Amino acid sequence: MKGIDPAITSHELNVDPTFKPIRQKRRKLGPEWSKAVNEEVDRLLDAGFIAEVRYPKWLANPVVPVVIKKKNGKWRICVDFTDLNKACPKDSYPLPHIDRLVESTAGNELQTFMDAFSGYNQIMMHTDDREKTAFITDRGTYCYKVMPFGLKNARATYQRLVNRMFADKLGNTMEFYIDDMLVKSLRAKDHLNHLQDCFKTLNEYGMKLNPAKCTFAREASRQTQNK
Repeated sequence: MKGIDPAITSHELNVDPTFKPIRQKRRKLGPEWSKAVNEEVDRLLDAGFIAEVRYPKWLANPVVPVVIKKKNGKWRICVDFTDLNKACPKDSYPLPHIDRLVESTAGNELQTFMDAFSGYNQIMMHTDDREKTAFITDRGTYCYKVMPFGLKNARATYQRLVNRMFADKLGNTMEFYIDDMLVKSLRAKDHLNHLQDCFKTLNEYGMKLNPAKCTFAREASRQTQNK
């Protein structure tokens, strides 16, 4: 997964220079969590999402509980970026209102629900900010090359990207809430064309989907259609 071209977007921290970098002391982990972290580090290294780093000025720990066990039985590292986040100003880019998104599905005959594959990780960290995401494990210190979960303003960065990608479709044939996307069609016969337009844009930007979390061409309930 190559990710989105950094020339299109990357995640910048914009750290306030008046904040002194903080290196958290290493926390002791239980055997199960330590094993899970090491396995996840191996996966992230293989995927090219993280890299080993030396002498980082900022350093964080995996949070306790260290990892989140997902529905598929796999683990995901969550890093305690509390100190780093305090040094970053808030990006006030607007996120969609859930109520409005739900209302926008009314009257459609077919709907497709899709999920980006490790959506945040498809956006690269700005090269100047990668080392600031450093975290410590039993095996060493690593930093993120891609935008990780837990960083302040990550949702705003992602929403800004998809709004740019699908500017001509949002509110018409598509809706987005961060990495969850909906393709909707008032008439079932138009749905295939709407999907093709969506896939064309996804291919142009190189964004990948998670097929395990996609539901294609689902009929809307009569109650929803009649709202």
